[in-house]
Amino acid sequence: MLDTAPPRTLDFRALFALWANLGVSLIGFTSAATVLGAPGQELGFAAAVTAIVAGTAIGTAMLGVAALIGTRTGAPAMAVLRGLFGTRLSYVPTVLNILQCIGWGVYELMVIAWGAQTVAGTEGWRWLFVVLAGALTTVLTIWPLGAIAVLRKYVAIAVGVAMVYFTVQLGRQGFPDPGAGNWNGFLKATDAIIAVSISFVPLAADYTRHARTTRSSFWGTFSGYTVAQVWCYVLGLIALLQSGGDPEKIFSSFTGVAAGWAFLLVLVVRETDQSFANVYSTAMSVHNLLPRVDRRVLTGGIGVLITVLALQIQKFTDSYYAFLGLIGSVFVPLLAVLAVDYFFGAGRRGWDLGQDAPSRWSMLLPWVLGFATYQFLAPTAITPGWTDFWTKAQEAVHFTPQAWSSASLFSFLVAGVVTASVAALSKPKLQAL
Repeated sequence: MLDTAPPRTLDFRALFALWANLGVSLIGFTSAATVLGAPGQELGFAAAVTAIVAGTAIGTAMLGVAALIGTRTGAPAMAVLRGLFGTRLSYVPTVLNILQCIGWGVYELMVIAWGAQTVAGTEGWRWLFVVLAGALTTVLTIWPLGAIAVLRKYVAIAVGVAMVYFTVQLGRQGFPDPGAGNWNGFLKATDAIIAVSISFVPLAADYTRHARTTRSSFWGTFSGYTVAQVWCYVLGLIALLQSGGDPEKIFSSFTGVAAGWAFLLVLVVRETDQSFANVYSTAMSVHNLLPRVDRRVLTGGIGVLITVLALQIQKFTDSYYAFLGLIGSVFVPLLAVLAVDYFFGAGRRGWDLGQDAPSRWSMLLPWVLGFATYQFLAPTAITPGWTDFWTKAQEAVHFTPQAWSSASLFSFLVAGVVTASVAALSKPKLQAL
């Protein structure tokens, strides 16, 4: 039940291991292409690495704040939003997070199958790899704290060994630097990295509510995810450059080294902790809507759902990626509203997280304005009409997106400032009551 005090079993080491495992992913390797840029317009290697470090530090600091709030309240991520919006209004971000988590869960199973096919040296048996990955994911989500303990004791060590091995093997081969000296597009690349970290914000409290202390919650999350994601993306960047900049061939760089298939297999199996996180958080989000349903029943059903979807979807179209980008633009400003109101607004006096928490309509304003800022600066190509709307809005105010116009950072800033203003205006009313 959501109102039951969570067991406080996770210390700094457990949280560091959990977030370090989540920071290393096959998706991270292939997503290095979003940092490098299109052929002929590549960032220089130094610029790309700097974007990875800066974007990860900023994004993971935001993630750490969400983790800390989860520890203080002891509530799952979507239940925390009851305090921000009220119970009924919290259903809006809850539904959006369910869609996001299911989408990423399906994508993870597809990537696991792709990696397994690479290790096996075959283009067949995709269905079998998807089913096996789905089954393992479901088992992990039914016993989440036990899964985290296994990740800390065994998987984290195996992943560390594999990462060190690939770093040495790929690093000693050298790599080309076609964009040497080019920093054009640096902030765009940084923005892409921030978005990756932000995608975990609506999941963080589901795990850090079990942290023993707020200090271990913030620093375990921040340090574990930062170190792992920087390492993962830099290694992916090197592998991408060695494969001629083609993300479809990036795994060939890993299997091309001695015994590379064995170490890649470790990373493929470990990728199930990514799908585990998405399925478990989907269940916790559904729990906010249906608090009386057993969590184990929810996780089992969701595990089956993403497995069936992954079997049906052969590849992700541009429109689906755009959809995930749209969902991401929702949670960047949402975190700003959450953090400002918790630390400087109503959260200082104590949020009502109960099943009957009253609606706080005023908190929708900064969230919507932050979302609009994000879309104004970087319209998501979900439909031609949607993109045209924001393009015309830019033309109406004679604005042309610049290299410095980071959608994530500006939407976060707008949402945070408006939230602070709303909190300041509502404070006298609260005091009068």
